[in-house]
Amino acid sequence: MGDLLHIDIITIFPRMARGFLDESIMKRASQQAAVAFRVINLRDFTSDRHQTVDDRPYGGGPGMILKAEPFFKAVESARTPGARVILMSPQGRPFRQDLAAELALERHLIFLCGHYEGVDERVSQALVTDEISIGDYILTNGTLAATVVIDAVVRLLPNVLGAEDATEEESFNDSRLEYPQYTRPEIFRDLRVPDILLTGDHAAIARWREEQSHQRTAARRPDLLT
Repeated sequence: MGDLLHIDIITIFPRMARGFLDESIMKRASQQAAVAFRVINLRDFTSDRHQTVDDRPYGGGPGMILKAEPFFKAVESARTPGARVILMSPQGRPFRQDLAAELALERHLIFLCGHYEGVDERVSQALVTDEISIGDYILTNGTLAATVVIDAVVRLLPNVLGAEDATEEESFNDSRLEYPQYTRPEIFRDLRVPDILLTGDHAAIARWREEQSHQRTAARRPDLLT
């Protein structure tokens, strides 16, 4: 597959995924051949005329469970050697910036997007290399979560943001939140840009930004400093 990052999204909502991929940075990254996207409709791998992808859970309980068979067929049709098969799940590894950087070094990512009450456990047992959670809350479907991870990963690819250092000073890159940012005008509704940023003293500005980053992290996310 070469050095190009290939990303497959297996979902029952292909239009939702394509809408995200056809806008903004994701569209530009694809046009620049930094990444190749493919959206795979899980229903295409069913064997009945109704394209059934779910069934009632064994043992009883509310809701419906996504069946194993369509996922197995879909992944086996797409998987390449070394591909990471990622199930978006609230039970998964918390998604952080370091994981985004790790995934950006891969060559093939396959995202499995759940829905309803979950996915047959055999998918996790036999297909999945990673389970990832974007937070301690429940979404209606995993396609939304997958797009969050994909956005964070693709923007780290070389030249996608148009400047090699565009991501170097962002929040979480050194386990701290980013310093405050300002742009023109200098004064807006009696709110002024800090004087230090207008001095042109780059060393002093760097020290101020470092202090602001530490203070903001201590106030908002002290867990990052421990």
